[in-house]
Amino acid sequence: MKFERADALNPEQLQREFLQRFATAFASLNADNLERLGELYTEDVRFQDPLHEIHGLPALQEYFRELYANVAELHFQFYGFDQLYPGAGYLRWKMTYRHPRLKGGQLIEVQGCSHLLWRDKVYAHRDYFDAGALLYEHLPLLGRVIRWLKGRLV
Repeated sequence: MKFERADALNPEQLQREFLQRFATAFASLNADNLERLGELYTEDVRFQDPLHEIHGLPALQEYFRELYANVAELHFQFYGFDQLYPGAGYLRWKMTYRHPRLKGGQLIEVQGCSHLLWRDKVYAHRDYFDAGALLYEHLPLLGRVIRWLKGRLV
């Protein structure tokens, strides 16, 4: 999948279109089509989130294989496409997922954003989100402690 357009869009429109196409392609990923990560990311991609730092497309593909193998459901909804400068921007998103051992198998929602750097494909992807809301708050014992602490700090 190429993210280039030959028509006469201005640079800001091209940036926004890249972000929208990336978001659409990313949201369509699932356990059965992870080879498509190579259409989105460079071979030397650097991916970071609050829990992981991954270097290289093969490691990223393995990370996503494990991710999809451990959840019963996973969806991304993208709703913000913010350009910074050519080849850099942010996507705002909501992730929903279901894990059989977290929150009694109920649906969990997490808000976050992704900072992307790209040329023709993304070479750096950094996710920002609350790791407690993603994972720790939904663990039986630790979750109670974290929710109590959050309540005390507000």
